[in-house]
Amino acid sequence: MSSRSRPLVHPFDVEVPQLREEAAVNNGDPHEDTVIMKDVQGMPGTSVGLALRLFQFAFAAVSVAVMAATSDFPSVTAFRYLVAALSLQCLWSLSLAIVDVYALLVKRCLRNSRVLGFFTIGDGITSTLTFAAACASAGITVLISSDFNNCAENHCTRFETSTAMAFVSWFLVFPSFFLNFWSLASR
Repeated sequence: MSSRSRPLVHPFDVEVPQLREEAAVNNGDPHEDTVIMKDVQGMPGTSVGLALRLFQFAFAAVSVAVMAATSDFPSVTAFRYLVAALSLQCLWSLSLAIVDVYALLVKRCLRNSRVLGFFTIGDGITSTLTFAAACASAGITVLISSDFNNCAENHCTRFETSTAMAFVSWFLVFPSFFLNFWSLASR
């Protein structure tokens, strides 16, 4: 017995033709109660999701480029960690941006639970690494500039710029992680 009511037009058992949207939602089965969620902008496969991925990539790449342009960054472990974490963030964001472009071009939905699980885990790992690297670099930058008053010999402005870009990159990864996690948890 179906929990859905159908209009009775004739006393005999006559099938009522379904509307196109209802047939698309239920795959032609009038007894199946399936509801398809609309795409929330920012999720994988949407234009806002693609924009988030591109900005994540851009800010992480700028952070790596600014830090790598200094000659003395390899002498500090936190700065090497920042470069490594944000290089991983660049690769992750760029690869998912390519997947988003593909999904938008072929009008493909990326709400498969395995795909969402993969995106959620990847975003969680990269956002945690990015945030930790940015915090460690911020601590060293404050130590060099405020505590040692040694900015004349070091590249404090570049260190601060790179650290700020890392925080912006993390700030842009977090909505992607949150939307993926929310979509996965609401299944």
